Amino acid sequence: MAAHLSSGRVNLTALREAGRRELREFLDKCAGSKAIVWDEYLTGPFGLIAQYSLLKEHEVEKMFTLKPGRLPQADVKNIIFFVRPKLELMDIITDNVLREDRGRSPQRDFHILFVPRRSLLCEQWLKEQGVLGSFIHREQYSLDLIPFDGDLLSMESESAFKECYLESDQTSLYHAAKGLMTLQALYGTIPQIFGKGECARHVANMMIRMKREFPGSQNSIFPVFDTLLLLDRNVDLLTPLATQLTYEGLIDEIYGIQNTYVKLPPEKFAPKKQGEGGKDLPTEPKKLQLNSAEELYAEIRDKNFNAVGSVLSKKAKIISAAFEERHHAKTVGEIKQFVSQLPHMQAARSSLANHTSIAELIKDITTSEDFFDNLTVEQEFMSGIDTDKVNNYIEDCIAQKHPLIKILRLVCLQSVCNSGLKQKVLDHYKKEIIQTYGYEHILTLNNLEKAGLLKSQTSGRNNYPTIRKTLRLWMDDVNEQNPNDISYVYSGYAPLSVRLAQLLARPGWRSIEEVLKMLPGPHFEERQQLPTGLQKKRQHGENRVTLVFFLGGVTYAEIAALRFLSQMEDGGTEYVIATTKLINGTSWIKSLMEKLEPAPF
Repeated sequence: MAAHLSSGRVNLTALREAGRRELREFLDKCAGSKAIVWDEYLTGPFGLIAQYSLLKEHEVEKMFTLKPGRLPQADVKNIIFFVRPKLELMDIITDNVLREDRGRSPQRDFHILFVPRRSLLCEQWLKEQGVLGSFIHREQYSLDLIPFDGDLLSMESESAFKECYLESDQTSLYHAAKGLMTLQALYGTIPQIFGKGECARHVANMMIRMKREFPGSQNSIFPVFDTLLLLDRNVDLLTPLATQLTYEGLIDEIYGIQNTYVKLPPEKFAPKKQGEGGKDLPTEPKKLQLNSAEELYAEIRDKNFNAVGSVLSKKAKIISAAFEERHHAKTVGEIKQFVSQLPHMQAARSSLANHTSIAELIKDITTSEDFFDNLTVEQEFMSGIDTDKVNNYIEDCIAQKHPLIKILRLVCLQSVCNSGLKQKVLDHYKKEIIQTYGYEHILTLNNLEKAGLLKSQTSGRNNYPTIRKTLRLWMDDVNEQNPNDISYVYSGYAPLSVRLAQLLARPGWRSIEEVLKMLPGPHFEERQQLPTGLQKKRQHGENRVTLVFFLGGVTYAEIAALRFLSQMEDGGTEYVIATTKLINGTSWIKSLMEKLEPAPF
């Protein structure tokens, strides 16, 4: 977990430390040896806060995955359940507790830790099942914002978008507000809040209310952040639907990055031994951690994929030249110096080998005809070509039964780029999809309509061209190798969300009032009073720090675009990113899909 937790002036280590402290305090309450029963979804996020060694120090001897039936044998005094407050998990816990052998000696003590909040509903449920009294400690662990990297925080709440936009459930917004309060307790009050969208408005209101209700929360820490920008995902539905074209974005699109780890096909990573042919190839996926602690990855992760090859070959020359140095080391001093650099050089060589293999895997896909055809259609839609009629490529893909998610991403992209589809175009697509993929997807289509991703054009007006031109969302002459604009992350399309952040910094949103009104939800500004003596006097040349919080998810390409803005010479603003969930088009659409289960008779 050795990510460099410092983006310029912001050091997120304090947040991780606070999380560890809270965990230690809870574990110490349960005296004696312990076994943790994990809600599987939590193991990844927890791994970013605390390593196993910390748990071991506090007498955690065994770890199990939460599943129905009897708990595994473990000679420990305490059994601690680490779970999200979900009723289906309470059923499993009830089953575990009821099957516990009460005749055993000594008896084991049960405890439950809800993440991120205790839930009255869950506790009531456990009470009705007759097991609530079995738990000695019932507490909560407020894992709201998890540091994923030096400039990136995520709540990893996979259903936040669906809850907010389909179910009008604001629980995740409450957790976001709570997380922001924790952040302010550690890094000072954020003086300026800007926001766009209904959810953004709710979060800002909750923060202001929490501050009023806990007057003691006003702290005397010098503010690290100058501005908080709250953005609703549905203000920009277009960006996640498009294929990301940065190195990290493509790794996520193709293989899926989970809590900074990726699993890759093992063939490319097998050590090549002379004359052995292809026998004994590894079958287990290769699991790699991806964060900016790795020098090479930090350098290439946010580049357009077309610019990665030249960096890798340059690095290969530098590394082999460094290893050649050993032939020139004559004196004992020179040999000693070479040996002292060896571990760093070997780490660099293995990092280069890994990323060369990943780049080859990705290149096999990006050079395929199918990838090219799909990208061409996406780019036509985003630049405003033929968005108002049934698309031949989409029809062909349906006829050839390409993966349904690919079809849905394209149809939704067309709908968003046309401010909705003509009713007959929409009906045609729906009919084709249901006939080819099955009637059970009618619920999914309904969800996509509810979320605004797929809709019929009601007003007869397409606002997208105006939005595209005013915000310069499509750039024809994009420079992928040495970019001068954020549009390089999608090879031509500038993410709308990041453009809003860029324009807020300068010249300010007043310059785009008309377009802001065309986008969903209110836009607003709030000021938070700072105690005297804490107002910032900015030194000449000192950057402002803005925290951009995406409510409903953010993609790696948007993160790359914000990092690009942070690094601009004359940018004047440094960005830290927070989100409810790291997403890509596939995982996002998947979270909105509904499976109609056949009747059980």
